[in-house]
Amino acid sequence: MQSEVNGIFVAAHELKAPLSLMRQLALSLDPNNPTEIKEYQAKMVTVSERALRQVSDLTKIARLEDGLFAMEPVAVRGVCDEVTSELKYLFRSNKKQLRVKYSNHQKLVIANRDLLHSVVYNFCVNAIKYSDSSTTSALTVSDHQNGDASSVRILVRDFGPALPKDIYYKLVHNQLEAPTGISFRPDSSGLGLYIATKFSRFMHANVGAIRHRDGTSFYVELPVSNQGTLFA
Repeated sequence: MQSEVNGIFVAAHELKAPLSLMRQLALSLDPNNPTEIKEYQAKMVTVSERALRQVSDLTKIARLEDGLFAMEPVAVRGVCDEVTSELKYLFRSNKKQLRVKYSNHQKLVIANRDLLHSVVYNFCVNAIKYSDSSTTSALTVSDHQNGDASSVRILVRDFGPALPKDIYYKLVHNQLEAPTGISFRPDSSGLGLYIATKFSRFMHANVGAIRHRDGTSFYVELPVSNQGTLFA
């Protein structure tokens, strides 16, 4: 019960933040400065779109078992291209960089395209907060082998503070059951990480993290589609 209450608090806090930012932008807008109006309008649209996406994702979590999200062969690179294109302005406006590298030979995975898009999106948005002009976040897609099982790993690397051990443990052991505040990363999206975990679990994908001295890599591993060999 306590974890649910804390989860609601974290979700409310993170959804309140973009509303506060939009209010601040609106109040500081100079109506006599056309250049500033255009710039602030673009920022407000970007902020509102991110907030709407989070609300939409939370609604999807409540309906995962309603049979609305079919699993099918999905082209991994296509999804990642869509996400990076969608976030191009956000990276540029925040003076951040994202390097994309594809090394996967397996082209198709079993997933739901919409849910996978949200997983990658949340990882990338988190990376925006933890890079600067001297660092470059990275999105990499590669083949991964776990015993006899073949999968494709989508990994996003950031340069933020270390992920706390308790959050890391819950993540890699599939025990993240509610949005959780991350103490060393006050601006990090505990809500986004929770959404990514729920969607990955529904798709029977493995989600995890790698702790670095200078940041964290979050990843999702999806089973390869047997149809992938047709597109090699």
